[in-house]
Amino acid sequence: MTPSRPRFVRVVDSHTGGEPTRVVIDGGPDLGGGGAAEQLEVFRDQHDAFRSAVVNEPRGSNVLVGALLIPPEDPTCAAGVIFFNNVGFLGMCGHGTIGLVVTLARLGRISPGDHRIETPVGTVTATLHPDGSVSVANVPSHRKAKQVTVDVAGIGPVTGDVAWAGNWFFLVGKHPWKLTLDRVDELTEVTWRIRQAVNAQRFPEVDHVELFGPPHSPDADSRNFVLCPGKAYDRSPCGTGTSAKLACLAADGTLDEGESWVQESILGSQFSGSYRWIDRAAGIVAPTVIGTAHVNAEARLILDSNDPFCWGISSGPGGA
Repeated sequence: MTPSRPRFVRVVDSHTGGEPTRVVIDGGPDLGGGGAAEQLEVFRDQHDAFRSAVVNEPRGSNVLVGALLIPPEDPTCAAGVIFFNNVGFLGMCGHGTIGLVVTLARLGRISPGDHRIETPVGTVTATLHPDGSVSVANVPSHRKAKQVTVDVAGIGPVTGDVAWAGNWFFLVGKHPWKLTLDRVDELTEVTWRIRQAVNAQRFPEVDHVELFGPPHSPDADSRNFVLCPGKAYDRSPCGTGTSAKLACLAADGTLDEGESWVQESILGSQFSGSYRWIDRAAGIVAPTVIGTAHVNAEARLILDSNDPFCWGISSGPGGA
């Protein structure tokens, strides 16, 4: 039998506040065109093995977020993108958008200024600043439910807000856990149990859980720990998570329109955020998050079907 020819995939890796992004520059599947939401459906239904191959072991890890560059339907957009992780797909990704913009700048495809990026949940505007930082004007965000209490196995009642900011979050402000790096195993288990309770008892759409606590840096307003859908924790302050927090602060009237909020991650890295009202009566805001990414690798992945682990090692959905 003649061995199959390997497939090559060009990627650029970066990290945003410690959280990695792998942008697929070339070698991705043909998704047939159309809007980003339509292309996501084709990606999910027909090419999930590619998702797993790019981000899962042995080439990746549970924490890695992939970003597939796709042709945008809207000609005013600089790029289209579909974000994915170890278990599936993300509607939006704030840290990933920052990483994408810095990657495109390194490749010479964009220069400082405003750039529209088409995502499956809407178009965002990313601004590459002369100093290399990136502002992301996220999709409209809102709080769906305030102070929801769920009974968490082995823990008891936990109360938080449910908010949308490109992904669904359960945000917990009052809790007994210390948000320090040496406690990540405990925090991961706690937030995983919280997510299971939230999904089973009230909100099946929630796939991120975010704990908040006092910041360690004097110039930050809060520290967070964010559990992502595949049970990895976010090393960055989480762009969509910070946007969800801004929506809750706006709804509570504790942060004024245009006022800055500095969100610190479990690593101590920071995003700065603010919002403007879209519809005050409905509680809908337009959040903007600012952060910095650094490119740390350029590579060519080899997908060889003769490799028994070509399509990745994953406990989540996927397959050849």
